[in-house]
Amino acid sequence: MEKCLFCEIAKGNIPATIEYEDENVIAFRDINPQAPIHILIIPRDHIPTVNDLTPDHQAIIAAMFQAVQKLTRDNKIDHTGYRTVFNCNRDGGQDVYHLHLHVLGGRKMTWPPG
Repeated sequence: MEKCLFCEIAKGNIPATIEYEDENVIAFRDINPQAPIHILIIPRDHIPTVNDLTPDHQAIIAAMFQAVQKLTRDNKIDHTGYRTVFNCNRDGGQDVYHLHLHVLGGRKMTWPPG
């Protein structure tokens, strides 16, 4: 496997603006934000895509959404609104093949997104 950018961030080998971390996940600011608040939440374990999730990953997915709740409260967008997005594979817009959940907020979201 090639070196994974997000694995390297999770290990602390590549700097990032860390917003949250626990034993299962780490959250950091997106370097190419698409909204005033754009945070990525990743599992510490390397899981390439949504398609690679198994029942054994239930605690990781729960931790990702618990992080969403904390991050949206901390950034004061929990009541005004925000969007969460998993992109899967090339046509779904996934650029880094390490599962990641986008949290976007701080402006009105439109539909359809893309």
